Amino acid sequence: MNDRPSEWDKYLLGSVLFVSLLIGGGTASGLYTDTLIEVAAIVSAAIVFTQTFGQRSPRSALWLLIFAVALAVLQIVPLPAAMFNGLRPELLLGDPWVGESRFRFISVGVGRTVECLLYLLAAAAFFLAVLRLRAEQVSALLPFFFMGVICNGLAGAIQYSLSDDIAIVGLFPFTINAGLFANVNHFSALLFVSIPFVVYYGLFRGHLLSGFFGLIALLLLLLAAGSRAGVLIGLAITVLSVIFLSARSRVSGFSVLLIFIGLSVYTMSAWTKLDAQALDPAFGRGEFARTTIEGIKDNWATGVGFGNFQNAYQIYEREGMIFKQYVNHAHNEYLEIAFEGGVPAILLMVGYFVLLFAALVRIRRDPLQKAAFLSVSFLLIHSLVDYPLRTAALAITFAYMNAIIFHKGFAERLTRKTEMIEIDHNGDKLLVPIGTSS
Repeated sequence: MNDRPSEWDKYLLGSVLFVSLLIGGGTASGLYTDTLIEVAAIVSAAIVFTQTFGQRSPRSALWLLIFAVALAVLQIVPLPAAMFNGLRPELLLGDPWVGESRFRFISVGVGRTVECLLYLLAAAAFFLAVLRLRAEQVSALLPFFFMGVICNGLAGAIQYSLSDDIAIVGLFPFTINAGLFANVNHFSALLFVSIPFVVYYGLFRGHLLSGFFGLIALLLLLLAAGSRAGVLIGLAITVLSVIFLSARSRVSGFSVLLIFIGLSVYTMSAWTKLDAQALDPAFGRGEFARTTIEGIKDNWATGVGFGNFQNAYQIYEREGMIFKQYVNHAHNEYLEIAFEGGVPAILLMVGYFVLLFAALVRIRRDPLQKAAFLSVSFLLIHSLVDYPLRTAALAITFAYMNAIIFHKGFAERLTRKTEMIEIDHNGDKLLVPIGTSS
């Protein structure tokens, strides 16, 4: 009988990951490409869960997801209108249910909240499906991720070699401005979250040369993209990856020294990309944050409903800040989630951070999990000044990296390794049990 009946699972989920990186770079709402990714992720996860075997999901992470989905569902459930008295301004009272005034929705735009709910369900389903795989299968999804990054990198390299500003229209339902992404900052985010995994492959999988050239290519693409946050984060994540991961690798100190010399050159180039006058002009992220905080104060109990930032934000804009261009996001994921979800959403974010840093204690021995932790951490840092997780490509990638962090199989694999000893048998290295217990 086949002792590995679920080997195909990694190909199914890997294909979803790869496709999401190819077509999931848009940021607008209602994109059919995002819908395709959501359907693929949910259907693939359902197929994986039909298997009777597999790793068990951590209960804490599972409950956090359940509460997150429940919060989104609650926003589109009709509630007594009296509950909203004094909780939010009159202009932001949710739509009445079927023309009645006795019941209202928390969400001021039910359709947008339903979109966000499906988006959340897709990412959550993919996360839970990856958790079902064996540890070696989770690692085997990395090539699918790398293929997606390479395709984006090649597209970006072609664009930047032709001109400083190449926009591709008509290929996808959004305009491609960098790699296969609509937003250059989100393209940069994909590049820098790839760095820890490239370093991992170079230091721990015996691909030092290819890993080195891959790292150089990523850094050069970050410089070419010109995202200030991307340049800074790319530099920081490279330094930390080398320090954080090399401690348990077999690479010589000379190799690490060469990498740091390269980073010094990159630092000087990165500095030229920074313009202190352009970091936060009068009409910039600081103004977005101040306006969003005003909205949070008025809607702290329930929020305005996920996906409704754009319309609700306009109510709080100062007259002097209203132009032809409009603000579609807060460019701070945490403020935007707090505005849309209120105190319950803030508590969920705090809960996630607690689980994430608690996981750091457990994963300190596995280099792949450490690499994923670095990528997740810097993507969360980038979310302070942007909205990378609003693109399906990065949302599915984020789900995959979190699955690596919270997967129980890596710890079990390390435990098995500590109970084995390496011996030489006819020139081959074999792992055999140290002993058995009666």
